[in-house]
Amino acid sequence: MLKIYHNPRCQKSRQTLQLIEESGEMLTIVEYLKETPSEDQLREILKKLGMKAEEIVRKSEAIYKEQFKGKTLNADEWIAAMVEYPNLIERPIVVKGDKAVLGRPPENVKSLF
Repeated sequence: MLKIYHNPRCQKSRQTLQLIEESGEMLTIVEYLKETPSEDQLREILKKLGMKAEEIVRKSEAIYKEQFKGKTLNADEWIAAMVEYPNLIERPIVVKGDKAVLGRPPENVKSLF
């Protein structure tokens, strides 16, 4: 079973979702702007991605430029910021079992099939 943290307004997220649907894999869709992951869930996702919190922060977002650009935050502070401002979370993230990938490029998701 795959779980995609999805933003339907994002082209890469839609492309990744399409690849999953075409694969026939069972799928759960989480629109993370409506159903924001908790801090614990984000920590678990990061562990599965093998990435640091700052590595999944969208630095092109206005909220990043307004409130976080040039600041040094630790992992817990970045996680708290992403929970408060979920549009900071890079998208899409696809999880299967104990593994996860960023769908940038969308073809990354194929490693989970």
